[in-house]
Amino acid sequence: MTTTSRNLTSTLYPIGLLLIAMATIQSGASLAKELFPVVGAQGATALRLIFSSIILVVIFKPWRSNWTPQSLRNILFYGMALGFMNLLYYLAIRTVPLGIAVALEFTGPLAVALFASRRAIDFVWIALAVIGLVLLMPAMDSPTSLDPVGMIYALGAGACWAAYIIFGKKAGDDHGVQGAVLGVVVAAVFVVPVGIAHAGSALLNLSLLPIAIGVAILSTAVPYTLEMIALTRMPARTFSILMSIEPVAGALAGFLFLSEVLTLTQWLAIIAIIVASAGTTLTSQKEPAATLAAD
Repeated sequence: MTTTSRNLTSTLYPIGLLLIAMATIQSGASLAKELFPVVGAQGATALRLIFSSIILVVIFKPWRSNWTPQSLRNILFYGMALGFMNLLYYLAIRTVPLGIAVALEFTGPLAVALFASRRAIDFVWIALAVIGLVLLMPAMDSPTSLDPVGMIYALGAGACWAAYIIFGKKAGDDHGVQGAVLGVVVAAVFVVPVGIAHAGSALLNLSLLPIAIGVAILSTAVPYTLEMIALTRMPARTFSILMSIEPVAGALAGFLFLSEVLTLTQWLAIIAIIVASAGTTLTSQKEPAATLAAD
């Protein structure tokens, strides 16, 4: 293999892994919707977090790390943000198409990226994000209008994603992957009772087991591993820019698996938010902290 071929392979390999990770995350969300009629979005979130916790704990064995009170405090807040982000996202996609829900959720990390900046170019990205949100605002007399409650859930998931980034960085600085794994366990501790309260004994239905495990693998185990590999092979800024196209992956998954068809206006809104997110990362002065997608 020539040097040029090796360089091309080393460049395309992590990009391919990241694209596969996005596809599995959104495929997992599509699969999770099959659980909604039986256990609701709350129960589906609980099942996902239970099996995700088991898989990740077995693989990464977080008990081997030396935990301090400060690191445990960071992981507590990180896990709470992660858990309620997942819960609100699942509540959103009950009534809002996947691609739009992901786009609305992206307002959280976008706000974090813009919060500390006051440069003129950043107001362009803010304007684009606002335009995208305005285009998604429901028109009550339109047959294609979006459910406002679902949109609020998606924006709430975005707010939780912002907290997830802030506390996730602190948890990661302390213990790396081990901190993230323990954060998933904490998320389960907080969200599983919500699922039990909503779904009750339906969560014990063994016929749901294959779907629940599939959701945990597709939404957490596989993309988590692939993203970690990709992060070691590309700059964090490149990672963040590529992650900005995830709403498109969500829209495609919704179309392929759930027959969710978006209007031209909704596609324009998604593109506006994607450009705002990618532009913010591309023009940032500092190397941004890359964070794993956790829908």
